[in-house]
Amino acid sequence: MIGYLNPTQVVLQPPENRILGRYARKVRSRSIRRIMSQNLNDLFSGIDCLDVRGALDRSVTSIVIDSRRATPGCLFFALPGMRSDGRFFIDEAIDRGARAIVFAQSRQFTPSDVTAIQVSRPRVVLAEVARRFFHAPDEVLNVIGVTGTNGKTTVTYLVKHLLEGRGSRIGLLGTINYDLGARTVPAFRTTPESVDVYGMLAQMLTAGCRDVAMEVSSHGINQERVRGLKLKTAAFLNLTRDHLDYHGSMEDYFQVKARLFTGEAGSLPEVAVVNIDDPFGRRLVSMIPDGVQVVTFGLADDADLRGSDLELGYDSTDFTLHWGDGPVRVRSPLLGNYNLSNVLAALAICHAAGTEITSVLPRLAGFAGIPGRMERVGKDCGFNVLVDYAHTDDALRNALQMLRRITPGRLFVVFGCGGNRDRTKRPAMMKAVQEMADFAWATADNPRKEPLGSIFDDMRTGVGHPDRVQFIEDRRHAISLALDQARSGDCVLIAGKGHESFQEFGDTIVPFDDRQVARELIEIKRIKPNLS
Repeated sequence: MIGYLNPTQVVLQPPENRILGRYARKVRSRSIRRIMSQNLNDLFSGIDCLDVRGALDRSVTSIVIDSRRATPGCLFFALPGMRSDGRFFIDEAIDRGARAIVFAQSRQFTPSDVTAIQVSRPRVVLAEVARRFFHAPDEVLNVIGVTGTNGKTTVTYLVKHLLEGRGSRIGLLGTINYDLGARTVPAFRTTPESVDVYGMLAQMLTAGCRDVAMEVSSHGINQERVRGLKLKTAAFLNLTRDHLDYHGSMEDYFQVKARLFTGEAGSLPEVAVVNIDDPFGRRLVSMIPDGVQVVTFGLADDADLRGSDLELGYDSTDFTLHWGDGPVRVRSPLLGNYNLSNVLAALAICHAAGTEITSVLPRLAGFAGIPGRMERVGKDCGFNVLVDYAHTDDALRNALQMLRRITPGRLFVVFGCGGNRDRTKRPAMMKAVQEMADFAWATADNPRKEPLGSIFDDMRTGVGHPDRVQFIEDRRHAISLALDQARSGDCVLIAGKGHESFQEFGDTIVPFDDRQVARELIEIKRIKPNLS
């Protein structure tokens, strides 16, 4: 974890315009202390509780799920987890001043001055209570939720860029950072816990944001982090092999994603934007209930927003956009056919938000890209060096297919597979690299608590051309070797970590940024050629 934001300690700022409506009036009419204090009776009204011990007619000043962050007057939720159970930390939260606790399993003793509330599904209750605590900011904001295995970060960044052309602030929640309107903080989770989500939405609202683009992960859906969240638009990008160590099968993975569109996550979106080039997207369209507007995109002839006549260039992608007012020729600075899908998704989302597509197309050309997503590093070295977050076999194959088409020389790859994650994708990732690259260096990529040798053994089962891959434990050394081999016209792709600025080894986090390392090595080799 890089950082942690406590959204219940919100600094409320004067609204910048009148879009806040009822929420703004509520903020203006109360003090900050009063705003951030809620009565348990109000928070739990209508919620089915198995048992309540102690008074509900008392106020709490914050909601916490980490006992180490408990403060006097807080409400502590003891959530069950994969590695630990929150009920083991109830006593610590009480010692730190928790005024009320929520838990799932019965508890024999609680101090008389602490309200104890037992519920059957604490994560579901947390989402509803957090929403009430922050006065339902999702009812005022236009929340755009984007889900899919690949492309969530690109699409949310692009939507934010395109919609900002209207002159308003756009909030962002995603893998790289959280843009809260008045400030930006590093992300600690793609989709935060529900109390964080609603707390940060409240900050965006008071900072004058009208719209919010957020990544919605399958873990976030399955663990009720977006339970009951009112989405103006929900977008489905694709579904490929990933997280099967968690979900078990592609079917289960899909069913979790589908909850965002079918109401099983606690609410229905007003608009569903779906990629019908993806077979799971096609299937999803048939599952969306009546009353939800559906906007489809893709290369398929029956898509509402359709791309055709794709031309891939070294620094841009050209295509023809077809929709109600089309066709029109479009130039995108994002490379590759998979990024064409991301651009179509972003345009479809803007269209669903009521924005004229012709008004946002000029801004597309000025999009600067996303940190760690096909990000060029190094200048004037005679060959192309790119850092990308691709960490699944499908993402690697798409990236390498695109680079193969625009690279006149050889294509080199530095990549690894994460530890304590889905082992089944490791040989598939190796096969994808061996199919497309001239040579690859397999190396460390957040081994976590798994021996690197075990990870390499899984990757080796996907090797079909042993003369075209070398296993190097040290990632910096692997990058150095790739740069040594590159010549004019070649391309080096450093894949897997993208924007990340660290490596995880056991319980230790070590600073490591592929972009910074590559730049340093390029400069060193410029001074000392043939240095490995």
